[in-house]
Amino acid sequence: MSSWITSFEGTPAAETLAFVLVLLSAASHAVFGIIFKGGIDTYINRGAINVCYSLIVLPFALFVLPWPSHEMWIVLSWSFLAHMIYELLQARAYSMGAFTLVYPVARGTGPIATALLAFVAFSEHLTLLQWLALFALSGAIFSLAFVNLRDMRADAAASRGMTAALIAAVATGAMSAVFMNIDALGTRMGEDPLTFVAWFFVLGMFSTPIFALARWRYRARNGLPLPTLKALAIRGFLGAVVALTTFGAMMVATRLAKLGEIVALRETSIAFAAILGVLFFGERLNGARIVLIALIAASAMAVQLAG
Repeated sequence: MSSWITSFEGTPAAETLAFVLVLLSAASHAVFGIIFKGGIDTYINRGAINVCYSLIVLPFALFVLPWPSHEMWIVLSWSFLAHMIYELLQARAYSMGAFTLVYPVARGTGPIATALLAFVAFSEHLTLLQWLALFALSGAIFSLAFVNLRDMRADAAASRGMTAALIAAVATGAMSAVFMNIDALGTRMGEDPLTFVAWFFVLGMFSTPIFALARWRYRARNGLPLPTLKALAIRGFLGAVVALTTFGAMMVATRLAKLGEIVALRETSIAFAAILGVLFFGERLNGARIVLIALIAASAMAVQLAG
């Protein structure tokens, strides 16, 4: 598969493949959010997911794919740190705020920050129309979050802890811009892009799961509810399969296309997230939200077409 992916580099088909991979990543990322946020404790959920995807990928990393170079290990260490901070911030945001509020805030922070960092790190240039579409995209995403926030203020239960959730969501989006650029560097520096992807997942076993274990002990010590091991294993495995899809597809796409274009298209995940938020968490979807979701999708497509 690695040789098949790299055969697209520098060809017109590369952008098409990246387009398909990012749409797959967007849809699966929304599903991942549902699996992550559900259940009893988001920190424990994330720990179980990381352990499962590390164990799934470990044999391929050890026995199938080339080993990382010294330079790639350095990038992997920075990626490990950035993703750990991101995962903890994401868990905090999901544990304190409604899914349809914190998800768009986190997603809206990322596109412009990612594109700016990509300009500095990789000299990736977007056209004026692409920048305008990118600002329209982030504006529509934040507008969606504002509409959700306005409706939640009347609900005391939903609005509890809202400020902390919003701060965590903004920080989550900022960290996503950091790790996107680090991961792009990692996938682009070796002959086989899957080497970086595989070891990224393997190293995930040593980050959030440690905090998840501490969280488990805290809840047990204080008599708080805990998931059954069977339920946690099922959630961990399902989350791992979806995580491998969403993050793996995204990382491979960063080798084939510009980061600004990729991250914009991935924000179509908000449309999927809005639908799933209604289906799984009983969150409302009114006319204003539908219009803004359509604007998000249109802006994301405009970034692609204006390139």
